[in-house]
Amino acid sequence: MQVELKVNGRAARADVAPNTLLVQLLREQLTLTGTHVGCDTSQCGACTVLLDGRAVKSCTVLAAQAQGAEVTTIEGLAQADGTLHPMQAAFKECHGLQCGFCTPGMVMSAVDLCQHHPKAGESEIRELLEGNLCRCTGYQNIVKAVVQGREAMAAGG
Repeated sequence: MQVELKVNGRAARADVAPNTLLVQLLREQLTLTGTHVGCDTSQCGACTVLLDGRAVKSCTVLAAQAQGAEVTTIEGLAQADGTLHPMQAAFKECHGLQCGFCTPGMVMSAVDLCQHHPKAGESEIRELLEGNLCRCTGYQNIVKAVVQGREAMAAGG
């Protein structure tokens, strides 16, 4: 079957089997490898992308379900000139990453969190990020990055 969608602002079309997952389409056919596969069971959040503006774990969405949708991956957050999205910059500045494996999914979840919960406090941020696992950082700097990224996003950065 053929799937047509918009990925990172560009039209995309691909032939997929009915059981193809969105993460497979993104990584294997569209070569957007920033979206990671960590657990294959939707527990880790490394595969998180924005689907029509909402964070989803792309290992739980069939590519066919994204027909006509708009998908944003980590590659689609930065500006065309390479300027980082405010949340990406905050993760860098606050040392909200170590090995980096969880970072794309964590950043995508953080963007969604800030758009839909703009007044979340530290404990709520921790709760809202529960679906994203990081085995390196201890989360303190991730929470700092989310707060700083949210402030920059609100300021139009």
